Amino acid sequence: METTLSTTDIDRIIYATHHDPFQVLGAHVLEVGGGPAVAIRAFLPTASEVVVLAGKDSYPMSRIHDDGLFEVVCTDRDEIFAYQLQATDYQGHAWTTRDPYSFWPVLTDLDLHLLGQGDDHKSYEKLGAHVREIGGVVGTLFAVWAPNAQRVSVIGSFNAWDGRRHQMRVRGGTGIWELFLPDVGPGDLYKYELRTREGAIIEKSDPHAYAAEYRPRTASVVYDIDSYAWDDSTWIEQRALGNRLEEPISIYEVHLGSWKRVPEEGDRFLTYRELAHDLVAYVKEMGYTHIELLPIAEHPLDASWGYQVIGYFAPTSRFGSPDDFMYFVDYCHQNGIGVLLDWVPAHFPRDLHGLIRFDGTALYEYEDPRKGEHKDWGTLIFNLARNEVRNFLLASGLFWLDKYHLDGLRVDAVASMLYLDYSREAGEWEPNVYGGNENLEAIAFLRRFNELCHQYHPGILTIAEESTAFAGVSRPTYLGGLGFSLKWNMGWMNDSLRYISKEPIHRKHHHNSLTFGLIYAFTENFVQVISHDEVVHGKGSMISKMPGDEWQQFANLRLYYGFMWTHPGKKLLFMGQDFGQRSEWSEAASLDWHVSEGGFHSGLRRYVGDLNRLYRVSPALYERDFDSEGFEWIDLNDWSESVITYLRRAADPDDYLVVACNFTPVPRMGYRVGVPEEAFYREVLNSDATPYGGSGMGNQGGFQSEAIPWHGRPCSLNLTLPPLAIVAFAPERE
Repeated sequence: METTLSTTDIDRIIYATHHDPFQVLGAHVLEVGGGPAVAIRAFLPTASEVVVLAGKDSYPMSRIHDDGLFEVVCTDRDEIFAYQLQATDYQGHAWTTRDPYSFWPVLTDLDLHLLGQGDDHKSYEKLGAHVREIGGVVGTLFAVWAPNAQRVSVIGSFNAWDGRRHQMRVRGGTGIWELFLPDVGPGDLYKYELRTREGAIIEKSDPHAYAAEYRPRTASVVYDIDSYAWDDSTWIEQRALGNRLEEPISIYEVHLGSWKRVPEEGDRFLTYRELAHDLVAYVKEMGYTHIELLPIAEHPLDASWGYQVIGYFAPTSRFGSPDDFMYFVDYCHQNGIGVLLDWVPAHFPRDLHGLIRFDGTALYEYEDPRKGEHKDWGTLIFNLARNEVRNFLLASGLFWLDKYHLDGLRVDAVASMLYLDYSREAGEWEPNVYGGNENLEAIAFLRRFNELCHQYHPGILTIAEESTAFAGVSRPTYLGGLGFSLKWNMGWMNDSLRYISKEPIHRKHHHNSLTFGLIYAFTENFVQVISHDEVVHGKGSMISKMPGDEWQQFANLRLYYGFMWTHPGKKLLFMGQDFGQRSEWSEAASLDWHVSEGGFHSGLRRYVGDLNRLYRVSPALYERDFDSEGFEWIDLNDWSESVITYLRRAADPDDYLVVACNFTPVPRMGYRVGVPEEAFYREVLNSDATPYGGSGMGNQGGFQSEAIPWHGRPCSLNLTLPPLAIVAFAPERE
């Protein structure tokens, strides 16, 4: 069949090797018989016949290649015109559509410039799949960064996953490919098919996809995430006006897949909407202020707990749709609960449909394994030297705050990002330009991340899981810090758990482990944490760490939680540990809710709820968490009896609590504690109270202080310290 195309051009379309198929397909003005004409070409492998429709005119197309390449030359036209393609397949089914190759580029030069410079903080609105109306035609704009690919195609349920059908155009030297596909819309499945420099054909999920198929399937899903009607404007406005560092923050850490399941329905997961109602009801009952979710960004492996992410812009489909997750967050906000999310910019997994060698080269990861491989986790490390990779991660963090209204991000594995020699032996890492072990690219990235998060979303929290002594993690960037709002207090957690796990008779020899945390307590804005990491991998549950018989185990745990809640710093507790689940946590099973309704477990659950309620109404326990004037030792040196006493102070000097902890099973009768003034001191906390499962020993509701100087203070209280218990008192004046 006669054609205006060369054999080379035909082959490049048929075999999908053309870097810019728009040079061949679509409408083109050319000269025919000494005058202008318009040639229209379309590649439709499933069509037997194709007709071009333009108003009242129709132009039957000729098949110029057996694989489905069609062409018509419109000699009565001398300029490009709007048209549709009417195709009929071999079974006689007909359909009409606009030609994808009849649309001009959508991304602007400014878009491309900002994406290339790493300064498009909302790249998720440009790259990925976006439902749009262009020239009155509704479809989906696809755009992806793959600078080293020879060719990129959109494949999906709409084109029989045929990479020849919808080859994309590359935009100059940016490495960004785009294509607008009419009639493709929400719910359609898709991937990108890439031809590498070496000629290999690979398929990848969309790095910027808003949604993904239910695992183990790996396709991305076209989704319109701007259709949900939010009802949390009051919450967002009030959040921007508050000072979170001077407010109570008590975080319930949750893994959604194992918090609660539905055993009568095949042990299925609860949906986001079911979780919204059930989880929020529990969190409100227990008095927590925030929920922190283990990563819910799309991930292939349940056993990774979400920490090996594939979809950095997609909430996992395990629990429902993006709208369902928006409902979850919205419902939390309407009920006064903040939502934090674990976010993982440190590394990504090697699953072939993900970011690994995305265009056939080390695109998102470092090529050099001394920087690009994380041996502990078998994952790859993001190449933060690249503008586009930094922009990808910055946009991901901002995306969750923007589109899902989240109240903060807890950044996972910060220590592994900060140091080039993290978990590496000599010779396995390369020093920075100054000869040191600091990862300067990661440090710069984290500072920029924190600056942008707080700039765009006032009142949110950024929290670092950082386990080293790196200075200034939670200090402002203008003072040389990393700019995080808060930092997990891993040192306190390790020391205090080591102490409380010992038999009480031995604790006096380890008293320093109990008190050492106050030496550095105000060097960072700390969160006191008992996280999921402490109850997995053979570490056992919190209750199983406690020594003694069952009564002593629960008494120890109540004492420990009381010490944690009255210690300077915000609070985080992992699910199941607030009712003393005995089994170690597993992502594959629901919490043991059946044990929470009776005996010591029920008492512990009630106690943690009361702890949270006391915490929330006591400014002395949260207003000055990061100010050394908010804490005073009364006596830290009574190691022989394993007793510590201290004050917590609010900004109001008249507002304080007196706290005493007895870390032995021996009751201390007539234990004198110095206090600041003459007043009645009401007992506001006693972990040995009978409703909690304790022995009921206490101080009859409180005592009037006596004018007996003690501990360098003008007055004192003559207290009973119950066994393995914490008591706290608030002054009441006439």
